[in-house]
Amino acid sequence: MVFKYKSVSQTGQIIEGFFEANDESDVVSMIKDKNHMPLLVERDIKADAKVELFTPKVKKKDLAVFCRQFYTMIDAGLGIVKCLDILAVQAENKTLCKAIISINEDVQKGLVLSEAMKKHKNIFPTILTSMVEAGEISGNLDTIMERMAIHFEKENKLENKIKSSLIYPMILIIVSVAVVIFMLVFVLPTFIGMFESSDSPLPGPTRIMLSLSESLNTHWYIYGVVLLSLIIGTHVYKKTNSGKRFLDSLKLKIPIINTTTSKIITSRFTRTLSTLISSGIPLIQALEVVGRVVNNVVVEKGINDGIENIRKGIPLSRTIKDIGIFPPMVDSMIKVGEESGALDDILYKTADFYDEEVETNLQRLTTLIEPILIVGMALIIGFIVIAMAMPMFDVVNTI
Repeated sequence: MVFKYKSVSQTGQIIEGFFEANDESDVVSMIKDKNHMPLLVERDIKADAKVELFTPKVKKKDLAVFCRQFYTMIDAGLGIVKCLDILAVQAENKTLCKAIISINEDVQKGLVLSEAMKKHKNIFPTILTSMVEAGEISGNLDTIMERMAIHFEKENKLENKIKSSLIYPMILIIVSVAVVIFMLVFVLPTFIGMFESSDSPLPGPTRIMLSLSESLNTHWYIYGVVLLSLIIGTHVYKKTNSGKRFLDSLKLKIPIINTTTSKIITSRFTRTLSTLISSGIPLIQALEVVGRVVNNVVVEKGINDGIENIRKGIPLSRTIKDIGIFPPMVDSMIKVGEESGALDDILYKTADFYDEEVETNLQRLTTLIEPILIVGMALIIGFIVIAMAMPMFDVVNTI
């Protein structure tokens, strides 16, 4: 359970906060351990609802709002504990709310913010905790939070573009499958009696459709189990190292899709690296973080191999070129940034350019996929209709 408490310190300062405990006595003990006097301890029903019902995934949008609100409050002069108190109440995501409450408790116990956030690696990505740590060392945590808010806002925008481009093709596929199943299960069986009463042999396509229709009606549960097994098996395989490697490699090899995938990875790589370098993170450490952000194990391995080359003194531009995954423009832009001493600015501009390229490619990809799916759906349904009509034509010809 989550409790809201108010206490007074030995200096007379009023302190408010949240604490997760089994009952009120645990909260009172915690307050007294700090040599504070408890004034109010009550269960926070809203916070309990946030952490007890279920634990949804923390999205880029949630992190963007978290960083934006944190920046606004720090910039206004509020202390970190007070900021966390307010953020815990305002957080709409239940998982994030629980994490903020836990972080607030750790900070009040003397832990620095970055270390407290690192305890929740499944919620706060490495880039955020690394940036917060850099902000604490340099004393510009507010600026860091503003940069991270912008970073996650752009990441969320990119993810939304990708999802939006997939909605229409997915709808077409679902409708196509539903129409085919409907015709096989409900429409074809009405013609079986007519076909069986005919003495003429049935055409091959018709026999195939009738067999498939009878199989679906009789053994539908087997098809359901097989389909469910395929979905679960694919999901599990995607989680394995070999599965990730195979699928990520496939994304970079399939024609048309590979171009869009490469540009998405490039956009994430350049923007994240720009954000880290501009905040004072060393290049080697920044690349280690970026490798995990690009969300592709093949590219991550290439970046990790490139880090060893950079340690040997090879320039970043040459290393990126040798990886062989990024478009030729990237290493050229990085080379200009290295020579001019404005690598972070060059990388940020490159990221903006590839954001627009990704949007254009996604629109082109969607435009290309739509007619392919429509033609495919027409061919399948057309085959079923022809298979149903062929015996009728034979009957008419016999008459």
